[in-house]
Amino acid sequence: MKDIAKRFTQNPLLSPADLPASREGLQITCLLNPGVFQFERKTWLIVRVAERPEQKENSISFPILTETGAIKIIEIPTDDTELDASDARVINYKGVDYLTTLSHLRLLCSDDGHHFYEPENYPLLVGEGILETFGIEDCRVTLLENKYYLTYTAVSDNGVGVGLRTTTDWRNFESHGMMLPPHNKDCAIFNEKINGLYYALHRPSSVDIGGNYIWITSSPDGLHWGNHHCIIKTRAGLWDSKRVGAGAAPIKTEKGWLSIYHGANAAHQYCLGAFLMDLEDPTKVIARTEEPIMVPTATYELTGFFGNVVFTNGHVVHPDGDTVTIYYGASDEFVCGAEFSIKDIYSLLKYN
Repeated sequence: MKDIAKRFTQNPLLSPADLPASREGLQITCLLNPGVFQFERKTWLIVRVAERPEQKENSISFPILTETGAIKIIEIPTDDTELDASDARVINYKGVDYLTTLSHLRLLCSDDGHHFYEPENYPLLVGEGILETFGIEDCRVTLLENKYYLTYTAVSDNGVGVGLRTTTDWRNFESHGMMLPPHNKDCAIFNEKINGLYYALHRPSSVDIGGNYIWITSSPDGLHWGNHHCIIKTRAGLWDSKRVGAGAAPIKTEKGWLSIYHGANAAHQYCLGAFLMDLEDPTKVIARTEEPIMVPTATYELTGFFGNVVFTNGHVVHPDGDTVTIYYGASDEFVCGAEFSIKDIYSLLKYN
């Protein structure tokens, strides 16, 4: 399969050992899937940090948040017949699904886009309330009319939905609750209005009729969303046969709105591809890559907490208008970077 990514020689840029745990008694298991934005002339990542207690022999333990924000540790013997721990990411106990880690979002910044550090006096973003007791994950960031919109995956025993917070200074945040109810994730708001409307890509899913497809929705105010359309489906026999989901905010180009997305097959290999939407009506997809533009090939992409994965929800478009730096999660454990040429992506698009 085609791979046109120019990976950073410094990869991985961040590993779990590079950051301290959020509190005593927890350890960082994974760094995942950063949202990306520019603020105060720096490149910033809002990284998903997944934590759990140190694991003991003959048991499995994991944290959840209570409604008040306190952390509760659940510990289960590994020989309990009602425990299914076959997936590194999710366990089932007595018929109820739990995440093996608890995720929060952490801010890091860089002067050169390659070397990141944790700045002082910026808060951690953690789950709030009964709809985020299993944590918050995979934040996308959109700057629109001098306000940053943060869309993220909100997880609890009620399901997986899309949470929305906004900020102008990255120190103070306004929570707008659940933007899209379960089951939904992979939500990216466009970085400008189109004909007076806000637009966003999202990924509702169904285990029965339908599938894990990319949809588009619009809003008059950025808070209330409707007029949903399914625009990208999985493709049997190809690299994105099992699920697809949007990356970061689509890039406005002269040819259309360019979206870089992830796709996975039945073997849970995650690759990246791209599709192009009409500039005036983004519900119309005009082109899509048949082959992926990035495939897990490097060691840090093939082995890790959950190997054979490249996954992005953040990028920076360079002033030349062609170069895009994509920051991505590798193997659900590391944060990495790669550059792409928009012209090279164009060359792989198949027009309808």
